[in-house]
Amino acid sequence: MTIRCIVVEDEPLATEVMVDFINQVPFLKLENCCSDAIAAMNILNEKKIDLIFLDIHLPKLKGLDFLSTLKNPPMIILTTAYHEFALKSYDYNVLDYLLKPIEFSRFMVAVQKAANQMNKDLIPSEEINNEGLFFTVNKKKARIAFHSIIYIESQRENIKIVTETNIIQTRFAISELEKQLPDSFLRIHRSYIVAVPKIDFVDAQEIEIRGKHLPIGRSYKNNVHAALGLK
Repeated sequence: MTIRCIVVEDEPLATEVMVDFINQVPFLKLENCCSDAIAAMNILNEKKIDLIFLDIHLPKLKGLDFLSTLKNPPMIILTTAYHEFALKSYDYNVLDYLLKPIEFSRFMVAVQKAANQMNKDLIPSEEINNEGLFFTVNKKKARIAFHSIIYIESQRENIKIVTETNIIQTRFAISELEKQLPDSFLRIHRSYIVAVPKIDFVDAQEIEIRGKHLPIGRSYKNNVHAALGLK
Protein backbone atom coordinates (compact mmCIF):
# COMPACT_ATOMS: atom_id res chain seq x y z
CA MET A 1 0.00 0.00 0.00
CA THR A 2 1.23 3.48 -0.91
CA ILE A 3 -0.30 6.68 0.47
CA ARG A 4 0.30 9.61 -1.86
CA CYS A 5 0.57 12.83 0.12
CA ILE A 6 1.27 16.54 -0.13
CA VAL A 7 2.45 19.08 2.44
CA VAL A 8 0.69 22.46 2.53
CA GLU A 9 2.83 24.66 4.78
CA ASP A 10 4.14 28.23 4.46
CA GLU A 11 7.00 27.91 6.95
CA PRO A 12 10.17 26.54 5.28
CA LEU A 13 11.53 24.94 8.47
CA ALA A 14 8.22 23.21 9.22
CA THR A 15 8.08 21.97 5.62
CA GLU A 16 11.61 20.59 5.94
CA VAL A 17 10.65 18.67 9.10
CA MET A 18 7.56 17.18 7.46
CA VAL A 19 9.47 16.13 4.36
CA ASP A 20 12.12 14.44 6.51
CA PHE A 21 9.45 12.56 8.48
CA ILE A 22 7.60 11.47 5.34
CA ASN A 23 10.78 10.16 3.75
CA GLN A 24 11.31 7.88 6.74
CA VAL A 25 7.96 6.10 6.27
CA PRO A 26 8.00 3.44 3.52
CA PHE A 27 4.28 3.58 2.72
CA LEU A 28 4.21 7.38 2.29
CA LYS A 29 5.00 8.91 -1.10
CA LEU A 30 5.49 12.68 -1.15
CA GLU A 31 3.96 14.05 -4.35
CA ASN A 32 4.53 17.76 -3.74
CA CYS A 33 4.91 20.62 -1.26
CA CYS A 34 3.27 24.02 -1.53
CA SER A 35 2.97 27.13 0.61
CA ASP A 36 -0.66 28.14 0.07
CA ALA A 37 -4.12 26.65 -0.46
CA ILE A 38 -4.48 27.88 -4.04
CA ALA A 39 -1.43 25.89 -5.09
CA ALA A 40 -2.81 22.90 -3.20
CA MET A 41 -6.07 23.12 -5.16
CA ASN A 42 -4.12 22.98 -8.42
CA ILE A 43 -2.26 19.88 -7.27
CA LEU A 44 -5.51 18.15 -6.29
CA ASN A 45 -6.92 18.87 -9.74
CA GLU A 46 -3.89 17.34 -11.44
CA LYS A 47 -2.99 14.36 -9.26
CA LYS A 48 -4.62 11.66 -7.19
CA ILE A 49 -3.76 12.54 -3.59
CA ASP A 50 -4.66 10.32 -0.64
CA LEU A 51 -3.48 12.51 2.26
CA ILE A 52 -2.82 16.20 2.94
CA PHE A 53 -0.66 17.49 5.77
CA LEU A 54 -2.38 20.86 6.09
CA ASP A 55 -1.21 23.84 8.12
CA ILE A 56 -4.08 25.86 9.59
CA HIS A 57 -2.37 29.26 9.32
CA LEU A 58 -1.78 29.83 5.61
CA PRO A 59 -1.59 33.06 3.58
CA LYS A 60 -4.51 34.06 1.34
CA LEU A 61 -6.89 31.22 2.25
CA LYS A 62 -6.66 29.69 5.74
CA GLY A 63 -6.34 25.93 6.11
CA LEU A 64 -9.81 25.30 7.55
CA ASP A 65 -11.43 27.62 4.99
CA PHE A 66 -9.63 25.72 2.23
CA LEU A 67 -10.82 22.44 3.70
CA SER A 68 -14.43 23.60 3.67
CA THR A 69 -14.21 24.25 -0.10
CA LEU A 70 -13.30 20.65 -0.96
CA LYS A 71 -16.20 18.56 -2.18
CA ASN A 72 -14.43 15.22 -1.84
CA PRO A 73 -11.35 15.86 0.30
CA PRO A 74 -8.65 13.26 0.76
CA MET A 75 -7.60 12.31 4.27
CA ILE A 76 -6.48 15.37 6.24
CA ILE A 77 -3.91 15.69 9.02
CA LEU A 78 -3.84 19.25 10.35
CA THR A 79 -0.74 20.96 11.74
CA THR A 80 -0.54 24.12 13.86
CA ALA A 81 1.35 25.72 16.73
CA TYR A 82 -1.83 26.69 18.59
CA HIS A 83 -3.71 24.45 21.03
CA GLU A 84 -7.00 26.30 20.69
CA PHE A 85 -7.61 24.98 17.18
CA ALA A 86 -7.54 21.33 18.23
CA LEU A 87 -11.22 20.99 19.10
CA LYS A 88 -12.40 23.09 16.17
CA SER A 89 -10.44 20.98 13.71
CA TYR A 90 -12.50 17.89 14.44
CA ASP A 91 -15.64 19.67 13.23
CA TYR A 92 -14.12 19.16 9.78
CA ASN A 93 -13.82 15.39 10.15
CA VAL A 94 -10.04 15.46 9.93
CA LEU A 95 -8.04 12.32 10.53
CA ASP A 96 -5.70 13.79 13.15
CA TYR A 97 -4.19 16.98 14.54
CA LEU A 98 -0.46 17.56 15.05
CA LEU A 99 0.78 20.29 17.38
CA LYS A 100 4.07 21.98 16.48
CA PRO A 101 6.87 21.30 17.17
CA ILE A 102 5.93 17.84 15.92
CA GLU A 103 7.69 14.79 17.30
CA PHE A 104 8.30 11.85 14.99
CA SER A 105 6.60 9.40 17.36
CA ARG A 106 3.42 11.50 17.29
CA PHE A 107 3.69 11.85 13.53
CA MET A 108 3.77 8.05 13.23
CA VAL A 109 0.57 7.74 15.27
CA ALA A 110 -1.16 10.07 12.80
CA VAL A 111 0.07 8.37 9.63
CA GLN A 112 -0.82 4.95 11.01
CA LYS A 113 -4.38 6.25 11.30
CA ALA A 114 -4.17 7.11 7.61
CA ALA A 115 -2.96 3.60 6.78
CA ASN A 116 -5.78 2.08 8.83
CA GLN A 117 -8.34 4.28 7.10
CA MET A 118 -7.14 3.24 3.65
CA ASN A 119 -7.53 -0.41 4.61
CA LYS A 120 -10.75 -0.04 6.58
CA ASP A 121 -13.27 -1.26 4.02
CA LEU A 122 -11.02 -3.65 2.13
CA ILE A 123 -11.31 -7.30 3.15
CA PRO A 124 -8.17 -9.51 3.07
CA SER A 125 -6.50 -9.78 -0.34
CA GLU A 126 -7.12 -13.51 -0.62
CA GLU A 127 -10.85 -12.72 -0.74
CA ILE A 128 -10.44 -10.31 -3.65
CA ASN A 129 -10.41 -11.81 -7.15
CA ASN A 130 -10.38 -10.59 -10.73
CA GLU A 131 -14.17 -10.74 -11.03
CA GLY A 132 -15.34 -8.43 -8.26
CA LEU A 133 -14.84 -6.78 -4.89
CA PHE A 134 -16.46 -6.96 -1.48
CA PHE A 135 -17.86 -3.83 0.18
CA THR A 136 -19.37 -3.14 3.57
CA VAL A 137 -23.13 -2.63 3.17
CA ASN A 138 -25.36 -2.53 6.26
CA LYS A 139 -22.61 -4.15 8.36
CA LYS A 140 -22.33 -7.05 5.92
CA LYS A 141 -19.84 -7.80 3.16
CA ALA A 142 -21.54 -7.59 -0.24
CA ARG A 143 -19.79 -8.82 -3.38
CA ILE A 144 -20.18 -6.70 -6.51
CA ALA A 145 -19.11 -8.17 -9.83
CA PHE A 146 -17.06 -5.84 -12.02
CA HIS A 147 -19.12 -6.66 -15.13
CA SER A 148 -22.31 -5.41 -13.42
CA ILE A 149 -20.97 -1.93 -12.57
CA ILE A 150 -22.09 0.96 -14.80
CA TYR A 151 -20.48 3.86 -12.96
CA ILE A 152 -19.25 4.94 -9.54
CA GLU A 153 -19.89 8.32 -7.94
CA SER A 154 -18.06 9.83 -4.98
CA GLN A 155 -20.35 11.46 -2.40
CA ARG A 156 -18.28 13.08 0.35
CA GLU A 157 -17.08 10.18 2.52
CA ASN A 158 -19.13 7.58 0.66
CA ILE A 159 -19.39 6.20 -2.85
CA LYS A 160 -22.46 5.26 -4.86
CA ILE A 161 -22.01 2.21 -7.08
CA VAL A 162 -24.61 2.01 -9.85
CA THR A 163 -24.95 -1.51 -11.25
CA GLU A 164 -27.21 -3.17 -13.80
CA THR A 165 -29.66 -4.18 -11.08
CA ASN A 166 -28.99 -2.06 -8.00
CA ILE A 167 -27.54 1.07 -6.43
CA ILE A 168 -25.19 0.48 -3.52
CA GLN A 169 -23.81 3.11 -1.15
CA THR A 170 -20.86 2.39 1.10
CA ARG A 171 -18.08 4.20 2.95
CA PHE A 172 -15.06 4.07 0.66
CA ALA A 173 -12.59 6.51 -0.93
CA ILE A 174 -12.98 6.70 -4.69
CA SER A 175 -9.22 7.14 -5.16
CA GLU A 176 -8.59 3.90 -3.26
CA LEU A 177 -11.29 2.03 -5.17
CA GLU A 178 -9.79 3.19 -8.46
CA LYS A 179 -6.63 1.23 -7.63
CA GLN A 180 -8.65 -1.97 -7.21
CA LEU A 181 -10.55 -1.78 -10.50
CA PRO A 182 -9.50 -3.47 -13.76
CA ASP A 183 -8.45 -1.54 -16.88
CA SER A 184 -12.01 -1.56 -18.23
CA PHE A 185 -12.82 1.30 -15.82
CA LEU A 186 -11.87 4.93 -16.42
CA ARG A 187 -11.72 7.93 -14.09
CA ILE A 188 -13.38 10.83 -15.92
CA HIS A 189 -13.79 13.30 -13.05
CA ARG A 190 -12.81 13.69 -9.41
CA SER A 191 -16.25 12.31 -8.57
CA TYR A 192 -16.82 9.70 -11.30
CA ILE A 193 -15.44 6.41 -12.60
CA VAL A 194 -17.19 4.71 -15.53
CA ALA A 195 -17.21 1.25 -17.09
CA VAL A 196 -15.77 1.91 -20.56
CA PRO A 197 -17.70 -0.91 -22.35
CA LYS A 198 -20.99 0.63 -21.19
CA ILE A 199 -20.33 4.14 -22.57
CA ASP A 200 -22.90 5.18 -25.20
CA PHE A 201 -21.69 8.63 -26.29
CA VAL A 202 -18.85 11.01 -25.49
CA ASP A 203 -17.99 14.59 -26.41
CA ALA A 204 -15.59 17.23 -25.12
CA GLN A 205 -17.64 17.95 -22.00
CA GLU A 206 -19.45 14.80 -20.92
CA ILE A 207 -20.06 11.09 -21.24
CA GLU A 208 -23.46 9.48 -21.67
CA ILE A 209 -23.71 6.06 -20.10
CA ARG A 210 -27.01 4.18 -19.93
CA GLY A 211 -28.94 7.44 -20.25
CA LYS A 212 -26.95 9.22 -17.53
CA HIS A 213 -24.92 12.31 -18.46
CA LEU A 214 -21.68 12.58 -16.49
CA PRO A 215 -19.21 15.49 -16.74
CA ILE A 216 -15.61 15.07 -17.83
CA GLY A 217 -13.30 16.94 -15.45
CA ARG A 218 -11.04 19.48 -17.10
CA SER A 219 -7.89 17.88 -15.68
CA TYR A 220 -9.07 14.42 -16.85
CA LYS A 221 -10.07 15.44 -20.39
CA ASN A 222 -6.85 14.57 -22.21
CA ASN A 223 -6.51 11.23 -20.46
CA VAL A 224 -10.16 10.33 -21.16
CA HIS A 225 -9.90 11.15 -24.85
CA ALA A 226 -6.60 9.27 -25.17
CA ALA A 227 -8.02 6.21 -23.40
CA LEU A 228 -11.04 6.20 -25.73
CA GLY A 229 -8.95 6.77 -28.85
CA LEU A 230 -10.38 10.23 -29.53
CA LYS A 231 -8.55 13.31 -30.78
